[in-house]
Amino acid sequence: MIRLSRPQIPEIALQQVLDVLDSGMLVQGKWVRRFEQELEAYLDIENCILVSNGTAALHLTLLAAGIGSGDEVIVPAYTFTAVANAVELTGARPIFADIQLSDCCIDTLCLSALITPATKAIIAVHEFGLMADLDKIIELAQLHNLLVIEDAACALGATLHNKKAGTFTYTGCFSFHPRKILTTGEGGAIVTKDAKLANHLRNMRNHGIENNHGKIDFVCAGYNYRMTEFQAALGPSQLDTLDETIIEHRRQATIYQTLLSGITGLHLPRPLKDSEATYQTFHLLFDQASKRDGVKSALLAEGIESNIGAYAIPHLSYYKEKYATDDNAFPAAQAAFQRGLAIPLGVHLQNEDLSHISSIIQKAMTDEPS
Repeated sequence: MIRLSRPQIPEIALQQVLDVLDSGMLVQGKWVRRFEQELEAYLDIENCILVSNGTAALHLTLLAAGIGSGDEVIVPAYTFTAVANAVELTGARPIFADIQLSDCCIDTLCLSALITPATKAIIAVHEFGLMADLDKIIELAQLHNLLVIEDAACALGATLHNKKAGTFTYTGCFSFHPRKILTTGEGGAIVTKDAKLANHLRNMRNHGIENNHGKIDFVCAGYNYRMTEFQAALGPSQLDTLDETIIEHRRQATIYQTLLSGITGLHLPRPLKDSEATYQTFHLLFDQASKRDGVKSALLAEGIESNIGAYAIPHLSYYKEKYATDDNAFPAAQAAFQRGLAIPLGVHLQNEDLSHISSIIQKAMTDEPS
């Protein structure tokens, strides 16, 4: 089967995992700090804090910002549920904003109407590795004295105005899940320019422990959100070749754009002006759900994996019941969920795979009845 994506773990990374085993230092050793330092250098930012996953990165960031019960945080209505869940876990309320279908990122035109005296932050998700419109989001946030948190889980290496995702705002949060462009199995990171905040985040990820030159104290009620040495050892060798991987993702996206453009009823992703996407996912949008389903079935029949890209979160059972979401609310998010499809992209694919996938889509769009 041609998979949506396939993790590419270099041989040297496997040897480095064995080195971790041989060392006997399975947590809180040299590899976590090494990977942090290499991410700091790659992103050109002062502080990186590795954590157990991307959800933990968001959760710790929100807690460190003092967000909790009675507060509101604006999040996209269409993304992975971890974004809204992280807000829920603080006791705050996620306020959903619809998306724009051109890139599946938050629609900045609807943000102003969502801001209330209880609003404390906006989480800007760079969905599928395409940059959200940070210029407008940051401008609005500054006007209302709000924090902006970048969820760059899918966007390590993406840029806007030649500046890397995750480095524009209060914090940037990353994920190293196997579907991401760099994976440590599970894992995540928080980056920030603020040294004091970084120190607090390091304490919070490690049970609230502060180590001051060997003197241990518990300074807050923290969590066990640490990344293991096994995970961290997988990171540096992939980071060494990340730019080459991103170039290949962009090359494949360009091929898809060429082969699939002009098909009636099919819309392709359009990155923001002056941005460079990583295309963690290549996401198609169909005019009709039946066309999407027909293409998905046709691909599966040929042994090709495809899937929905993300979720219309306000319409999932938990959020719909808790916040009484109207059936017609968030139409763009619903459209992306009901009529969107992620197709394979990654360094595991060859040109002939891209051509084969594209030809199946073209044929299914012609043959499948409306």
